[in-house]
Amino acid sequence: MNSSMSLYNRRKIRNRKALKVKSFGKLRLSIFRSSKHIYGQIIDDKEGITVASASSLENNIKKQFKNCGNKKVASLVGKLIAEKATTKGIKNVVFDRGGYVYHGRVKNLAEAAREGGLIF
Repeated sequence: MNSSMSLYNRRKIRNRKALKVKSFGKLRLSIFRSSKHIYGQIIDDKEGITVASASSLENNIKKQFKNCGNKKVASLVGKLIAEKATTKGIKNVVFDRGGYVYHGRVKNLAEAAREGGLIF
């Protein structure tokens, strides 16, 4: 019987493989979601560096909310990552949801990043 972690890793690998085929050298917006926080970072895979990042651990978000693992916080993180990307001149990215289902907090972060000016 497969454990939930091995199924997660299989979904993540399958998603990344599809992104490499479709990305054509674009930057990647990668999401990590834990039970308490959510993180987003824009990664340049050619050079292996993180260009911009945002998370629910940042001071202005952490002070506003007691529980940082909800949809409102995910939307704020999405807007914040979009702001940081546009200040660095980044518009087009590829959305890497990892092994997570495009639902709930992941969906809210993605929609807020689109509203903030990122195109994916």
